[in-house]
Amino acid sequence: MAYDQKAWLKKIDDVIAQGPYEANWESLEKHQTPQWFRDAKLGIFIHWGIYSVPAFANEWYSRNMYLQGTREFEHHVKTYGPQKEFGYKDFIPMFKAEKFDPAAWVDLFKRAGARYVVPVAEHHDGFQMYKSELSHWNAAEMGPKRDTLGELTAAMKKAGLVNGASTHRIEHWFFMGGGRSFDSDIRPEEKLGDFYWPAVKEQPENMDSLFCTPVPTEEFLNDWMIRTCELIDRYRIHELYFDWWIQQAVAKPYLQKIAAYYYNRAAEWGEEVLIAYKHDAFMFGTAVVDIERGQFSEVQSFPWQTDTAIAKNSWCYTEGNDFKKPWSILCDLADVVSKNGTMLLNVGPKADGTISAEDTKVLESIGAWLKTNGEAIYGSRPWRYAQEGPTKQEQGQFTDGKDKVYTAEDFRFTVNHGKLYAIALRYPEKGEILIRSLGRKAHTADSVFFGIVDDVDVLGFDEKPVFEQTEDGLKIQTKTVGGENPIVFRVTLR
Repeated sequence: MAYDQKAWLKKIDDVIAQGPYEANWESLEKHQTPQWFRDAKLGIFIHWGIYSVPAFANEWYSRNMYLQGTREFEHHVKTYGPQKEFGYKDFIPMFKAEKFDPAAWVDLFKRAGARYVVPVAEHHDGFQMYKSELSHWNAAEMGPKRDTLGELTAAMKKAGLVNGASTHRIEHWFFMGGGRSFDSDIRPEEKLGDFYWPAVKEQPENMDSLFCTPVPTEEFLNDWMIRTCELIDRYRIHELYFDWWIQQAVAKPYLQKIAAYYYNRAAEWGEEVLIAYKHDAFMFGTAVVDIERGQFSEVQSFPWQTDTAIAKNSWCYTEGNDFKKPWSILCDLADVVSKNGTMLLNVGPKADGTISAEDTKVLESIGAWLKTNGEAIYGSRPWRYAQEGPTKQEQGQFTDGKDKVYTAEDFRFTVNHGKLYAIALRYPEKGEILIRSLGRKAHTADSVFFGIVDDVDVLGFDEKPVFEQTEDGLKIQTKTVGGENPIVFRVTLR
């Protein structure tokens, strides 16, 4: 399905020329992070697509099933037959989404306490989960034959959730290229608008390099930019999330044009929007920093986002997903929020459009905790200290694979509603804690806090804690407070 690239490129240039933002970093750094994002603290990420049909290994199935020697390759041949007879495209008729109920999804996300939702609009496999004028290979025309993103966006807006979308399209440049090295259903004659195009045979030697070769062509990069702008216009998204590989040097001019187009469109709408990015793909201050499956070890002066998943091993649903415990996610949420961050938590629905019982249980557990303790999270800001205790968060991406072991000395802090909130990540059975950061010390060299504690409450329990502010710290004693989830103390200062 060919389309007029020149007409689209002119449209993009016209929008940029007419708006307040220009396609350069100096102009883009004037854009402000939205207030809604700074207050939201929890969003839902959704990985759902053709890869949900084989539900094997992870969402990179479409790439690895064409790489000889991988377990996906062997699984595919054994289960579905040779790739030349049953390729990735042949999963599309099997992706029926017959039980997809966007209102039910949104209801679950609201019960989980989420304030915004970011579905994957197009993953590396190149299948658009929305109606598009740029390619027939989309969910509105094939597979479910429904504009799944459009339906979900409408449900979000009706329920008062902020709508976003993510694009992982740029990796499609090389993603399916393994199928060119042997007899498969991927053919060299594919062109712009076709499903597998371009699927370059020469794969990047180092995919994490900033100067990978072969370099994507101008035609491909224009198509990527145009797809992104179509997504912006069609759904008026409020968070545009970019996955990895946009940090490539060749992509930088396109990123600046996309950002200027998006910010100018938002100015037309009178809406607050943001772009989330990884790997310094954008100039700092022009968009929101995102850390994949990881966090910062210390509080940051700028708002940021972590994208993580309920499943440790995959972003999409698979038959072998290893699900995190609710308490582990809640501890991470408290840590992220105390450091000026926001959590984008991923769920992977099944191919039929249902969300697994395991995912549902985790989401409902998080929502129940937030219903009681949300005043310490939503709209909160960091305190002068983010944390106390011996357990430190490892900084960087891909650090969420193991549940952290916290102690009774580990706390995270936020401020909100004129109160200070001390979140105990692991509450002791004996019900006695000491928060050293809140000790009343005289003017000594190691003094860090001079506030006067007037009152202490514990959220979610009827018991009134017994407390005493000493030089060593704030001592709190309870008899009935407990559980495996974090415990939140609301501290009133004079």
